Amino acid sequence: MRLRRCGPRAAPASSAGAGDARLLAPPGRNPFVHELRLSALQKAQVALMTLTLFPVRLLVAAAMMLLAWPLALVASLGSAEKEPEQPLALWRKVVDFLLKAIMRTMWFAGGFHRVAVKGRQALPTEAAILTLAPHSSYFDAIPVTMTMSSIVMKAESRDIPIWGTLIRYIRPVFVSRSDQDSRRKTVEEIKRRAQSNGKWPQIMIFPEGTCTNRTCLITFKPGAFIPGAPVQPVVLRYPNKLDTITWTWQGPGALEILWLTLCQFHNQVEIEFLPVYSPSEEEKRNPALYASNVRRVMAEALGVSVTDYTFEDCQLALAEGQLRLPADTCLLEFARLVRGLGLKPEKLEKDLDKYSESARKKGGEKMGIAEFAASLEVPVSDLLEDMFSLFDESGSGQVDLRECVVALSVVCRPARTLDTIQLAFKMYGAQEDGSVGEGDLSCILKTALGVAELTVTDLFRAIDQEEKGKITFADFHRFAEMYPDFAEEYLYPDQTHFESCAETPPALIPNGFCADFSPENSDAGRKPVRKKLD
Repeated sequence: MRLRRCGPRAAPASSAGAGDARLLAPPGRNPFVHELRLSALQKAQVALMTLTLFPVRLLVAAAMMLLAWPLALVASLGSAEKEPEQPLALWRKVVDFLLKAIMRTMWFAGGFHRVAVKGRQALPTEAAILTLAPHSSYFDAIPVTMTMSSIVMKAESRDIPIWGTLIRYIRPVFVSRSDQDSRRKTVEEIKRRAQSNGKWPQIMIFPEGTCTNRTCLITFKPGAFIPGAPVQPVVLRYPNKLDTITWTWQGPGALEILWLTLCQFHNQVEIEFLPVYSPSEEEKRNPALYASNVRRVMAEALGVSVTDYTFEDCQLALAEGQLRLPADTCLLEFARLVRGLGLKPEKLEKDLDKYSESARKKGGEKMGIAEFAASLEVPVSDLLEDMFSLFDESGSGQVDLRECVVALSVVCRPARTLDTIQLAFKMYGAQEDGSVGEGDLSCILKTALGVAELTVTDLFRAIDQEEKGKITFADFHRFAEMYPDFAEEYLYPDQTHFESCAETPPALIPNGFCADFSPENSDAGRKPVRKKLD
């Protein structure tokens, strides 16, 4: 894929709220990847702190949680479904004050000596729901413990020793993955609390549904906006010189983030409460529009862009396979456009052979946008023009359909690298033996990785041991089986952002404090991919 530009030119007005979102520049980085590189001086500091302050901080934090546990246990006795008493009894007010003080001491011990708060937190009667973004770490629990607001959590969290008791105290809304009807029940419970006229604690929700690196705001899930009640947007900032806070799908693991953060002398966090956002009648009828408009307001306050990347894009960005996507890949943008055009991955995968046969017959013959639209069976539109431009290297208005088919294969089956390469060899290969030269191999792999430049000379020579100047898929397959890590050695030996995390849990779920409870989304049929431990 030879790109002239990467990233969405703008979110459409229908999804971003008027045309204001077009003023925001598109993101240039993969929001699900975080690279952390320490200088020699920083490494020396971490080594010193590991032997001195780190164990002290860790012990103090553990002691604070143990101290908070009996208070939370006593205060959380009784039915969690029962409406809180109004006004609160004096002893509950004391417990609430003590727990906030204990939690603040815990964060102070962790290096968060000062938590900067801007704006005013709305009263529960003004806004029952607080929407927080960007969601980038488990340290985003700081505003939760400061306000003791309720959150949306997986039901399994209440069974965690000590932590589960602390969670139950704030009366969360639990989402059960085993209950097929849980998402609908969650939205109904949020509606009930939002309409209680302030009798329930406010609910803090991270509408992104997963952690990002804070370079942009990804698509907000509509679950928090379905009730149609006013919300208060809350933005989070971590203005630290060294970003040890961010915990994304690809990058430092949970324990490494904790270790490095506790090894910093001082950690900064800013919490800004924006004015309450009251939805219009149109937004009440359209939760997706409501979510997009709130996202736009928060993006402007943060000074970052918005993007239509979603939690589901993690499947593509971090799928297992011999060709893992780089941090600057534009296949995420391609996947966004595929969704926008209404092309379903399941149907596309079934039609890949049809597309590839059509592309093979045309060979290297280029086509214009009208023929490109006809090949994909979609009308010409702004979104299609965006997709077309991804493959239009020179701006001549002509593209090679074979490149689009390779990109579609990656999006439809991101973990099946060899299937994509085999499909590409069928389209690019010579009629007599299906072989390709170095130039065609370069084009295939650049498209499969979604990058503009890629040197494949060393890889081609390693495969072409007989120096015939051409290779077949059988040659490539044989080489890939002998050297399964060939990509790291031959394609990007000096790049560290391809390293994946060590943990591989059994299923893909949001990491953080806000479970995905949007009723139109389903986990059914979703294949597990690499992710952080929750």
